[in-house]
Amino acid sequence: MSVFGLRTSNPAFTNYFWRKSSRYSKAKMSLSGIIFKSLFMLVLVSCTAFYTWHLFFAGVNTKWYTAIGALVAIFCSVFISYRNNAAKYLLPIYALAKGFFLGGISAYAHKRFPGLPFQAIGVTLLTFFVMLFLYQWKLIRVTREFRAIVISASATIFMLYFIGWILWLFDIRVPFLWGASWYAIGFNVITAIVASLSLLLDFDYINRYIGKAPKEREWVATWGFLITLIWLYVEVLRLLKKLAIRF
Repeated sequence: MSVFGLRTSNPAFTNYFWRKSSRYSKAKMSLSGIIFKSLFMLVLVSCTAFYTWHLFFAGVNTKWYTAIGALVAIFCSVFISYRNNAAKYLLPIYALAKGFFLGGISAYAHKRFPGLPFQAIGVTLLTFFVMLFLYQWKLIRVTREFRAIVISASATIFMLYFIGWILWLFDIRVPFLWGASWYAIGFNVITAIVASLSLLLDFDYINRYIGKAPKEREWVATWGFLITLIWLYVEVLRLLKKLAIRF
C-alpha cells in the first residue's frame, strides 16, 4: 500500500530516487558516511544561522536573508528531487541557505522570548533520540499502514501550509495556522508529532538501503534526513512560541 506512489513522507526516500544507475560507483552506502555528511551539513547550517543571528542583534534587517534563504533552499530541494545525482553539489548550498532562514526566525523568536530557540533545539534533539530508541528497539514498527498514515498526514499539513501562505499574501490570516489560539496550538502539536514520526520512516528507509544503495546516495539520504530534522525544529519552535504567548 502506498500514497501517491511514495513509501515515506520524505521525497528523498521514494523508489524514484533510489533506482539503479550505471553512473554510480560499486561502493555501497554506509551509516558512517551518512552520519559524517549529516554532521557536516549541520555545521554549515549553524554557520549561516549564527551569522544571521549576529546581524539581527547588530541591528541589521535580516528579513531578506531569511526570505532568500528559504527560497534558495526550496529551489535546491526541487532541483535535487529531479536531479538527485546533483545532491552532493547542491546539498551544501541547501544547508547554508537553510541556515540563513533558521537564523532569521530563531533570532526573532529569541528577541521576543529569550532562550526559546535553545529550548526548541533541546526538544528537537531529545525527540530525535527518543525516536531513534523507539525504532532501534522496535517499540514502534514501521509497517506499510504506518507509512501510509504518516504520508497522508504530511501531505495534508503541507497543503494546509501552502494554502495558508497563499491566503497570507492576500492579507487573509488562517487563525489555526498563524494564531496562538488553542486550535492553533493543537494543530502545532499534531504537526510536531507527524514530523517526529517522519523520523521513524527516514530511519527505516536508510536502514533498508545500508550496504545496498550506491555510496553516492548518501548525499540524497542526508538531504532527506535534514529536511525532516529541520521541519521538526521549526514546528517545535512555533509550538513553544505559541505556548509562550498564551502563558
